[in-house]
Amino acid sequence: SLHIELEEKLADFLGKEACLVFTTGFQTNQGTIAPLVARGEVIYCDRENHASIIEGCRLSFGTTKKFRHNDTEHLAELLAQDSPDTGKLIVVDGVFSMSGDLAPLPEIVRLANKHKARIMVDDAHGVGVMGPGGRGTAHHFGVQNDADLIMGTFSKSFASIGGFIAGEEDVIHYIKHHSRAMIFSAAMSPPAVAAVLAALDIIKQEPERIQRLHRNAQKMRQGFKQMGFRIRETVTPIVPVFIGDEMKTFWFCKALLEEGVYATPIISPAVPPDQTLVRTSYMATHTDAQLDLVLEVFEKLGEKFSII
Repeated sequence: SLHIELEEKLADFLGKEACLVFTTGFQTNQGTIAPLVARGEVIYCDRENHASIIEGCRLSFGTTKKFRHNDTEHLAELLAQDSPDTGKLIVVDGVFSMSGDLAPLPEIVRLANKHKARIMVDDAHGVGVMGPGGRGTAHHFGVQNDADLIMGTFSKSFASIGGFIAGEEDVIHYIKHHSRAMIFSAAMSPPAVAAVLAALDIIKQEPERIQRLHRNAQKMRQGFKQMGFRIRETVTPIVPVFIGDEMKTFWFCKALLEEGVYATPIISPAVPPDQTLVRTSYMATHTDAQLDLVLEVFEKLGEKFSII
């Protein structure tokens, strides 16, 4: 079937033994974490992980310990609290959806090896974008063999709907037969699967798209910085522009839209109240003329709202 074809092609693309597709990305995290972590076992979760990871942790029978965002020293402290015999799963976003930060996977791998923990990477914003050929954040860092599970969605770079989990064949088989989110849900629709297969072919055959995507994101980072906007230094197509005030963030985004520029206001609880931001993200198909217009509008409104 199309579903099996997609699972096989994704496993091969990511360098994993097997893959399982779910109806949505949210279900994938819920349906993977919950059955894998039993009573007496521990999940170590970055505080800025996606909400679907948090829900998966809550549904499991294990204990969840949250560490400060990308703080591997704090993670090391938490890991040291548990015995070597305790089952441990470290779960992180590969690319964090609001900030565009990358998880420090090489150091996380080192800690996982030291403390006998497994690693799961939610690479919803990494696959199709980061690493050689768009194979994701683990490949970007060269630690793909150390990331036990790689999760992703089809609603980002694949332009469809659904999600997947890839890893060792025995683990994927276990998830398939123990995940309630899998067993008690309808499968992905065939048109959605076919769209992902087509997108995967494009990712493989047209690597210049990824190069153009990163060039566009770098152009915008440089432009925002030169104007005086406060941004996060990232290497991803997610470029957050920090505002720091909820109402100003809303009014700024409304004014952007009136000028023909759509960007998403991000406020609490997605981010702390003093770190509200305008989330911008880019595509390979954005032209220089379009990006120049965005920069022009941001500069005009940034001055109007006393942001720059």
